[in-house]
Amino acid sequence: MRIGFVGMGIMGAPMALNLLRAGFDLTVYNRTASKCAPLMSAGAKQAESLPALAASSDIVITMVSDTPDVEAVLFGNGGLAEGLKPYSTFVDMSTIAPSAAVRFAARLRNRTVDYLDAPVSGGETGAKAAKLSIMAGGDRPVFERCLSLFQAMGTSIVHTGPTGSGLKTKLINQIVGALNLLGAAEGVRVCQAAGLDAATTLQAVSSGAAASWMLSNLGPKMASRDYSAGFSIRLQQKDLRLAMEFCRELGIDAPGVALVFELFTRALESGFGESGNQSLIRLWSA
Repeated sequence: MRIGFVGMGIMGAPMALNLLRAGFDLTVYNRTASKCAPLMSAGAKQAESLPALAASSDIVITMVSDTPDVEAVLFGNGGLAEGLKPYSTFVDMSTIAPSAAVRFAARLRNRTVDYLDAPVSGGETGAKAAKLSIMAGGDRPVFERCLSLFQAMGTSIVHTGPTGSGLKTKLINQIVGALNLLGAAEGVRVCQAAGLDAATTLQAVSSGAAASWMLSNLGPKMASRDYSAGFSIRLQQKDLRLAMEFCRELGIDAPGVALVFELFTRALESGFGESGNQSLIRLWSA
């Protein structure tokens, strides 16, 4: 099975590397070609163009930033669609609008190409350790065909329903995660204002009902002012924008989403975009 992978960013590169380690025949492409060098050193081939990558692959995976990026990579001039073979499979692991995934799948279906949306959670740490959570939407047989690839990149792999369901699930994940992150940031701020030892407080709180991944993993970083990016403010704000749009489409009131979207937008506008999402706490820094 020949795999093509587009997007050698902070998530895509380690995900692709884990496919190589699992023994898959891998061809990679990135707009900035030099970002493919570590993968080539590990044994991957590099495609000269998106159509060339698509033409040489049975399954093509993309991991890029936003809905317009996926559309451009797929259907733009010189895009993957020009080379995708009939009966091949396209898997988008980016976080984009669920409605866009449905449209893209319909367009590819006319070319006899299968489609899965399979966004991930776990950040750079999970990508490097092959411990991502993968939420897949699409036809069950297509999911089963791609399962061995997902198992090389993640540990929690769930088929969530038809096309778009993986993305809907991911947006729920981002809502819950962002609200937990806000709670963690506020807890760290109160801890510091009260003169408590941060490590002791985080240990105690993380052992009870207030425990969360955000508190355990990003709480210590906020306390020590470590703002390195595992998942950036820019991407967190983008995902919350998608979540806001999704909630509007559903016609539901979502005050928590509105609050964290506003706060992450402020963080982005404050120049924290490429810092880790724990940098939200800097909105209240002296």
